[in-house]
Amino acid sequence: MPCDRFLEINPGRLPTGRVLPVEGTAMDFRAGKSVGADIDANDPQLHYARGYDHCYVTGAKPGELRKIALVEDSVSGLSMEVETDLPGVQFYTANFLPVQKGKGGVPYGPRCALCLETEAFPDSIHHPDFPQCVFDPGETYRAETVYRFFT
Repeated sequence: MPCDRFLEINPGRLPTGRVLPVEGTAMDFRAGKSVGADIDANDPQLHYARGYDHCYVTGAKPGELRKIALVEDSVSGLSMEVETDLPGVQFYTANFLPVQKGKGGVPYGPRCALCLETEAFPDSIHHPDFPQCVFDPGETYRAETVYRFFT
């Protein structure tokens, strides 16, 4: 993820209003790394969410798609690329997923998956410095996100 900033969260996992740099932290995915490489780092941000559950600042502008993520699985050879024109992407590592059986009876539980959810900044209504996403009646809202999958 080329994102160089993320939204700090409080113990309740809500944004504090502070936008922090990823550089030098477990939150830095700019050069690419395994999702699990730093997930258990001694970082309050990771402790609050039991892993990653943070909004990253994409730097995208409305109406202009920007590549914000590339996920690659070296075992299967599958890749996913994400582009968006939204200001944020929530990176979530299924930290609170209850154990359940999937296809073929395979158990899935916490940290067995990841989500990249493009979005406006969470709780922006309470943070005037965040890009706002409140619209008046009759106003048109438009956003675009593209997920591409490769083998």
